[in-house]
Amino acid sequence: MEDFSEFVGLSRPTVSKYFNDPSSVRKKTRDLIEEALEKSGFRPNIFAVNLNRRRSNIIGVVIPNSTDPFYMALTRRIEIIANEAGFLAFVLSSEGRPDMEDNAIKTFKSMNVAGAIIAPLGVQSRQTTLEQLGESIPLVYVDSPINETSAFVGTDNRQSFGLIVDYLCRSGEPPCYFGMPQVNTNAATRRSAYTEAMERLHVEPKYVSITDSKTWDFERFAFEEASRLLENPDRLPTRTILCANDRLAFGFIAAAWQRGLKIGHGAEYDLRVAGHDDHPLSEYACPPITTVAQNYNEIGRLAIELLLSKLSEEDETFHGRDQILLKSELMLRRSA
Repeated sequence: MEDFSEFVGLSRPTVSKYFNDPSSVRKKTRDLIEEALEKSGFRPNIFAVNLNRRRSNIIGVVIPNSTDPFYMALTRRIEIIANEAGFLAFVLSSEGRPDMEDNAIKTFKSMNVAGAIIAPLGVQSRQTTLEQLGESIPLVYVDSPINETSAFVGTDNRQSFGLIVDYLCRSGEPPCYFGMPQVNTNAATRRSAYTEAMERLHVEPKYVSITDSKTWDFERFAFEEASRLLENPDRLPTRTILCANDRLAFGFIAAAWQRGLKIGHGAEYDLRVAGHDDHPLSEYACPPITTVAQNYNEIGRLAIELLLSKLSEEDETFHGRDQILLKSELMLRRSA
């Protein structure tokens, strides 16, 4: 910065003022600096700049799986809105590992981030580390909350499973539940939501027996579990299978196809398979998957707007309880 100030012929405080807010300097000064930037190629180190600020313009984002389309859509929405508000969204992935989630949080503390949006591992999260971070900056959780008092934006699983269970019971044999690996609190929340929905309809909940696992490779997990179960299809509690998410449904349908079983709605089909989330590829599966649609973009928008509103609070007590649950929409397709 000293070298650039000398190059442009202005004081360092003036140059620093420009980088903090270009509109805060006169147009003539701004034009001079921007011309010098073009000639010199100088760019300030934003991380060094932010370390010196009481509150930086960096927002941290932690997701558990960088290749999952849900988290890709979520972070894209967050990045766009953060950028429009003058913030840089810095995204790290825990890759489903508690130690990497812990390291990501410690990295954000060292970067002096202004706030963070976190999709926690939940049952595997190191809650103490998250609580310590939340003492110093505002946090907003997405996908699954860390506890009942945390600020959270996500899907109303009770409503979404109520929709899909009601449809499946009305249109054919009631569904049994194919659960997800125990990777976050959604595993327990969605199973509970299925159970509630079945009991409201006075139908006995039934569960597919699966191996205990903490893998994020949902498609492979479901394929291997379904392949084992379908060696004897009579082991399934019912011929309608409701998967905890669409990625599980992909694997289940692939295993059924290998066994020569037909998936669809009607007397000529062997099984019905439904999912949850409306994965971007679910309508292009074979057959297209009946599911309930989460509003990915809206979750991202509300999460970043909630965090920005917390950053604007003057009292800086970041502990208000804000939990936003979004409704889902039933997507009827050929798989069920």
